[in-house]
Amino acid sequence: MARRVYARRYSQAVFNIALETSELDRWQSDLGKIASLAEDAALITVIESPKFHFDVKVGLLSERLGDVNPLALNLVYLLVSRGRLAMVGDIADEYQRLLDSYRGIEQAEVVTAIPLDDEDKLRLAERLGTVVGKKVVLKPEVDSSLIGGIVARIGGKLLDGSTRSKLTALKEDLAGVGR
Repeated sequence: MARRVYARRYSQAVFNIALETSELDRWQSDLGKIASLAEDAALITVIESPKFHFDVKVGLLSERLGDVNPLALNLVYLLVSRGRLAMVGDIADEYQRLLDSYRGIEQAEVVTAIPLDDEDKLRLAERLGTVVGKKVVLKPEVDSSLIGGIVARIGGKLLDGSTRSKLTALKEDLAGVGR
């Protein structure tokens, strides 16, 4: 929970800087590069190790990140010095959410029982877009336990049109009839 709060604070600060400097896309790209560092287990081991001096870590990071924005590099150094480099993925995700919101785009996490083809994704994005009044970008997942239908989570709203939830509601209604 605290990690999410910190990630929101950092990403809000980064977003404000990116907005002021008109570098929204560059920051998005730079945060993606920085977040990809977390996938390198050997690098993370060195960065998190107290055996290595901060200057060694700075040199290693600046070499790996190359041409990122100097302010983005400073963010990495700050996170390393505070032992919070592991949250850079959360910061990048939250920054993406802020950027999408600024551009009038809403992310929708959509769970279906079977994979959707491109045409179905397009139609679903359009329908969900009319519901929320914004352009919608889908993040599809597959969960066969839904049996059928969809479950969509958009901006704090949950739309559950799954067969599983309808069967559960029917079961509860039938159980209540006998009373």
